[in-house]
Amino acid sequence: MRVDITDLTVEIAGTRLVSDLALHAGSGQFVGLVGPNGSGKSTLLRTVYRALRPTTGTILLDGDDLYAMSAREGARRLAALPQEASTEFDFTVAEVVAMGRVPHQRATARATDDDRDVCTTSLARVGAAHLAGRGFLTLSGGEKQRVLIARALAQQPRVLVLDEPTNHLDIAQQLEVLALVRASGLTVLTALHDLNLAALHCDLLYVIHSGRIVASGAPHDVLSPDLLAEVFGVRAHRVRHPETGATQLLFDRVLPTVPPAKEL
Repeated sequence: MRVDITDLTVEIAGTRLVSDLALHAGSGQFVGLVGPNGSGKSTLLRTVYRALRPTTGTILLDGDDLYAMSAREGARRLAALPQEASTEFDFTVAEVVAMGRVPHQRATARATDDDRDVCTTSLARVGAAHLAGRGFLTLSGGEKQRVLIARALAQQPRVLVLDEPTNHLDIAQQLEVLALVRASGLTVLTALHDLNLAALHCDLLYVIHSGRIVASGAPHDVLSPDLLAEVFGVRAHRVRHPETGATQLLFDRVLPTVPPAKEL
């Protein structure tokens, strides 16, 4: 499913958080948003999963206006893992994944055999079938992310939105989670802090700075030393990943220029 975002602006209490953003993701593309803290990545994603309404602009899914859809129809097309995605109640893993079926059920309907099959398959796809009977709150961070991805897959969307899905995960878990998302075949929009993970997994990157998109394109084209110095305030050295060939980055601080000492 194609995602087209045009002229998107968000203002809250008179403060403009993002301005005139445009983003386009082709069907099945893995699209990353990168930028410093506070740049507007989460604001943009929150408008896509309808936690925040844009002040102006449009979001289209295969040409259909997202905000003209009912909540149920929107949830059948798009699933999200917000940064705060969690549950305070100790549901079992099977119960958490079953929540993904709600957009496909009538208000008073019970889960069908088809619903249960979808949930079982979704857990198996993320390698978490053995966790079905566990309490969600007993899981590790990586296990929780697997289960939340399974819940999203059980929703059977065509677009998946993830806001910092690798936060608080160790490196092995980060790689596993992004590989699972990549293997889903869905159109993916995700915000990522780690530029090397973004370069390794994303087909397309959008760089957001001070509420505006300042660059977009393939990771190798976008992640230039000049842009990284301007946007992130770091000095970057680009290298090639020895196996995948993806651009990877080594960083140094940009040191302040010290004026020459005055002669006495």
